Amino acid sequence: MELDEKMKSGEVLEILVQFTLSIIRVSTPLILAALGGLLSERSGVINIALEGLMLLGAFTSAMVTYYTHSPWSGALAGMSASILLSTVYCFSVIELRANQIVAGTAINLLSFGLVPFLSKIIFGSAGSTPGIPIAERFRSAPIWFALILPFMIHFWMKKTPSGLWVQFAGEHPQALNAAGLRVKRIRWGAVLLGGALAGLGGTSLSILLSSSYSRSMTGGRGFMALAALVFGKWKPIPTLFACLLFGLVDASQIRLQGVTLWGTEPVPVQLIQILPYIMTIVVLAGAVGKSRPPQALGLPFEKA
Repeated sequence: MELDEKMKSGEVLEILVQFTLSIIRVSTPLILAALGGLLSERSGVINIALEGLMLLGAFTSAMVTYYTHSPWSGALAGMSASILLSTVYCFSVIELRANQIVAGTAINLLSFGLVPFLSKIIFGSAGSTPGIPIAERFRSAPIWFALILPFMIHFWMKKTPSGLWVQFAGEHPQALNAAGLRVKRIRWGAVLLGGALAGLGGTSLSILLSSSYSRSMTGGRGFMALAALVFGKWKPIPTLFACLLFGLVDASQIRLQGVTLWGTEPVPVQLIQILPYIMTIVVLAGAVGKSRPPQALGLPFEKA
């Protein structure tokens, strides 16, 4: 009896450990993208283009990894592609002072159309890229990076001059300008760095959680990252835990597929798959009015 109980408790412990690891794995793209959005928005620039940046990063990293057989080369290429797309966004909203919501939506639409087009030209298929062997994919590096980075950003924003500049660019840009610092340059740097992190989030989708790029594989994760950012009150460590909460729901819906509640008919898989999106709506509804965004968020900078 005691042996059986120990075996059962060991099995339960193993299941809990595996489930926890699954939560962390599926949370990794969200954490990286949310931190990218945090850097952008703390500097005063709304960034709803995370979905498009992640998608481009996922495709580019899968493509380069397939040809170079190196996930590190793929990750660098994915981040570079997202930085390039972020440059277009920066020029539009910072220099030309375009509406940030409209410009971000345009970037998403551009990515949704551009990526399948490039995939069709390069691989002859708009739906997916060729599979990458497991030996040529990441095992855990992006996961460790995603878990450590929020604490690094927290320290950087609280203890270093450049981190404080980013915060002032989003809260009191005129004061920053009066101190002789260039607000636009700081916003450019924050948005481009945020784009690199969003691209790395896409990379973790295609060469960590999967073995290739597939069409629309981000599945709304860029918008979930924005929801986690709001729920985390634009702070890196609370944003990390908000992403883990979304990861909990995502990991749960994977394990719940095929479960039966009444009779012998399983719950429709489509109903289970929408759980993360329902959670996004619930979180945003609860966060509205309780989270204070940076004062200058979404406002183009004008010298007094």
